[in-house]
Formats: sequence, C-alpha cells, structure tokens
Amino acid sequence: MKKLNFLLLAGTLFVLAAILIAADHIDAPAVTGTSSDITDFYAFEGANASNTVFVVNTRALLSPADTDAANFDENVMFEINIDTDGDAVEDMVIQAIPEDDRMYFFGPTSVSSDNTGTSGRVQTDAENVTIVDVTDYNEDAVTATNDGISVFAGPRDDPFFMDFGQYGAIIGGMATSFNDPGTDTFAGSNVLSIVIEVPNSMIGGTGTVNTWVETKRK
Repeated sequence: MKKLNFLLLAGTLFVLAAILIAADHIDAPAVTGTSSDITDFYAFEGANASNTVFVVNTRALLSPADTDAANFDENVMFEINIDTDGDAVEDMVIQAIPEDDRMYFFGPTSVSSDNTGTSGRVQTDAENVTIVDVTDYNEDAVTATNDGISVFAGPRDDPFFMDFGQYGAIIGGMATSFNDPGTDTFAGSNVLSIVIEVPNSMIGGTGTVNTWVETKRK
C-alpha cells in the first residue's frame, strides 16, 4: 500500500493526459494498443431512475485466453469529467485509480478552475472514496457500495458492435451499404471496464450535464 499512501499524502501530485480525439477501438494514433486506450464511454439512467451510470471501457481486443494482459495500468488514472453549467469545462470529476488489484474511486467531487483540462491533481480530499477489488476472469462480478455509490472494475465482453470489414469496403468504394445481418468484428473479444453508479443529487441534481472521459498518466 506504499504507493496509495503516497497518493493520499501528495495532494499536489499532477498527471498528464493522453490526447484523445474520440473513443475508438483500434486506430487512435497516440494511444492505440496502450494501457491508456479508451474504447467506449457510456452514461445512462440507472435501474433506479434517481441514479446515473458511467461506464468506461479500455484496452480493446483483449483475448479471453490472455489473462495476463487483462490488468489495469497503475500509472494511468481514468477521469470522468462532468460539466454542470454548459461551458464545456468540467465542474466535477470522478477519478478511478488502480492499485494492488483494487480500484480506488475518488468522487464525484468538485474541481477548481486550475485543475481542469489535460492536467490535474488526484482528488485525495474528495468526500466520497469507494474501493473495490478488481474482478478476475471467470469470476462473478465483484462490486462495492458506499454512501449510495456502486462501483465495479474488471474484464467484460466488449459490448460494441461494428462490422469493420464492411465499413472498410464502404469507405474504399467497394460497397454502398452494410449487410443485414452484419458481422460483429469484436465478438469474442474483451475490454477492461470501469463502472460507477451515482445518485443524481451528487452530480447536479436533475439538470442536464455534459460528460466525457480522459486517461491521465503520471
């Protein structure tokens, strides 16, 4: 736990963000094939309509047979940004940091104007800190709850559907439309998922929010 204790004590620790153009599976030039690669980001109403669920999927095209590859990088922080006033600048963040086979969630918590954008500090002073063991392959999902917040981290089947071969044919002028049914290029591959469900009261109530995700490296 030495590294975690360092994080908790070092309130001025800064990390740099990988520059991401969009969520993708295999073609982001700066981060493709790295532990910083975001595949998809989802935000939706929870089974409890008073909650919102955020899902960050990373590390595309993991083979279920390659269990050694399905590990979160302890040098990467996953940050969900939440804009509550419509100015496209985060007002709140949820940070997920892996450490010793656990995922530590800080937030949701407000951020100051000097901690926005591509650099920022770990929000060790967040009121809400939730910790969950990372679920291993072939295990039932391990979840944790704290003060109305529920969290999960671990490998999951990739939910994204894309007929990548047909897409390439359309772009290359060899086809004009997708097949029905198409071929799911990502079937049988896994991603590493980070999931957090939070009460809406913690992220601005019932109003509209904008949200996006970044990976930030020490």
